[in-house]
Amino acid sequence: MRGARVVRLAPRSILLCLTLASACKRAPAPVVDASEPPASASASASTSAAPIDSSGTFLGRVPAQPMSYEGAWWLDRAGRDAEQKPEHVLDVIGMHAGQTVADIGCGSGYFSLPMAKRVGPAGRVLATDLQPEMLALLAKKVDAAKVTNITPILATVDDAKLPLHAIDIVLFVDVYHELTHPIVTMRQVRDSLRDGGKVVLVEYRAEDPKVDIRPEHKMTLVQIKKELAAEGFSFVASDESLPKQRIVTFVPAPP
Repeated sequence: MRGARVVRLAPRSILLCLTLASACKRAPAPVVDASEPPASASASASTSAAPIDSSGTFLGRVPAQPMSYEGAWWLDRAGRDAEQKPEHVLDVIGMHAGQTVADIGCGSGYFSLPMAKRVGPAGRVLATDLQPEMLALLAKKVDAAKVTNITPILATVDDAKLPLHAIDIVLFVDVYHELTHPIVTMRQVRDSLRDGGKVVLVEYRAEDPKVDIRPEHKMTLVQIKKELAAEGFSFVASDESLPKQRIVTFVPAPP
């Protein structure tokens, strides 16, 4: 880099740096309870952001911290297909060939690949995530499956990085409750929709005590409706056919 200052380290300093780097590589991965979504290991995206309001809540709810890429194995866990039924979800929301769709908080791409198959070669999937490591995991799956219609997008907590008036369906699977800037993000999502476009949230049912997920990773339908109404959306339907989650559809509210 032009104008950069070169710093020469003494041999002892170099040895110390190498020792620390080696120790970091040998550090064990955190142990995560497989029965619940892993908590964020670094939570840099969440904790570095300004609070939603002066109390750090949004309409009475404290956002959950985003899952770290170090817990990404949980996204592809055994049994998830039976619980979340991705093909059934895509049937419920009416995703079809030729559409441009967005998988917000795509993680390792558990939903992105079925979405890509569903919209076909004439369609497109915009797969966004806050962590480049998650997008790297997605890229491995895309390469292995030889999929060509998924576009990975590195978003930020206050920039969804979505094109204007270009998307038919925006899907949040176990993600909306982690948004640290929900009003900002959902305004950008609303602006990204084409005429007739819709937003779909898949969230664990907080009303059901048998749903064995940490409370901050669940939402009631009442809370979902309240928040989306405040963000400029009208409720369309809630499908309760999944074992532990609901599929909630919204469209932009009329001006």
